[in-house]
Amino acid sequence: MTKLKPHLSLGGIGVFAVLLLAVAPSVLTDHWLSNLGKYCCWAIAAVGIGLAWGRGGMLVMGQGVFFALGAYSMAMHLTLETAGDGVPGFMVLYDPLAPLPAFWEPFRSTAFTLLAIVVLPVVAAGILGYALFKRRVKGAYFAILTQALAVALATLVSSTIRETGGDTGLSDFKYFFGYVLNDPANRTMVYLITAGLLVACLLVVWQLYRSRFGELLVATRDAEERVRFLGYDPANVKLVAFVGAALMASIGGAMFVPIVGIITPAEIGAAASILMIAGVAFGGRASLFGPALGAIAVGWGQSSLGSTWPEGWTYIIGLLFIVVILFLPKGLSSLPARFRAARRGPGEPLAAPAATRQLEGVTS
Repeated sequence: MTKLKPHLSLGGIGVFAVLLLAVAPSVLTDHWLSNLGKYCCWAIAAVGIGLAWGRGGMLVMGQGVFFALGAYSMAMHLTLETAGDGVPGFMVLYDPLAPLPAFWEPFRSTAFTLLAIVVLPVVAAGILGYALFKRRVKGAYFAILTQALAVALATLVSSTIRETGGDTGLSDFKYFFGYVLNDPANRTMVYLITAGLLVACLLVVWQLYRSRFGELLVATRDAEERVRFLGYDPANVKLVAFVGAALMASIGGAMFVPIVGIITPAEIGAAASILMIAGVAFGGRASLFGPALGAIAVGWGQSSLGSTWPEGWTYIIGLLFIVVILFLPKGLSSLPARFRAARRGPGEPLAAPAATRQLEGVTS
């Protein structure tokens, strides 16, 4: 894995920001701008997966859990904002005299909601990650456990119809922190916030990748025992990346709600988590832009092919995923490197292995 030049990566983020924040709102219709906002939500979560999986080697197949924490925190606030001082309509259907559940009440506050979107995934990922990494759980065991948590949470939400809406989810939001969601100008504002958050996440990850922590994270992925012998605790390194990925997934879930207008267990379960992983693998998990672009591409495929071929689009996505894994295991982002390698003269030396380079940087 070659290290990207800092000025090229930063310039790419600048071009990406111009395309999302300036070009897209001026050329896309309201429908496609809303769809692009939805893809950006998945891309925010994908950037975090790239950090944890691509650089940290942790196959996080349960990001739907943290996506749900942000999404349902936001959805509960928007539902209460729509209901005013009363009880949400779906609760009245089951019991007109039922009081508002106690855990809903704090979400009337804007400050509490925003705090919950940030704090809940950090605390949950911190506890889970500490318990797993300190016991050196990794590989397939880690992936299966995280995916099982996503399945368990989706099942729990489906069974709590009176508290969370069950399989029908939460929907019919009229306001977004006081702004009317039906107003096209306000919907554009929500999109711009989402796109801006995606750019901010890319900047944060770009800075992490070029920092000493980023070098240590790659070294932990490629040579964990050597990192431990050097005096570092790989569990702490993994924990930081895992918590960062969880926070980004929560932010993506929070912005998904006002853009799409609904959140259900189908958006947070195992299938949704696997779709996020597929987008990251498709774009290139170890690159900076690969996870985001892959998530946007998979999202576009879901919307475009899903509307014309509802029962078959997943087969096309699956076929593309298999082809990429077989012939481009590092994703589409590895094509430029392969092209440069093909043009390299036979006498030119190859780069040193990634683990060796990263460990040299950590110990220097």
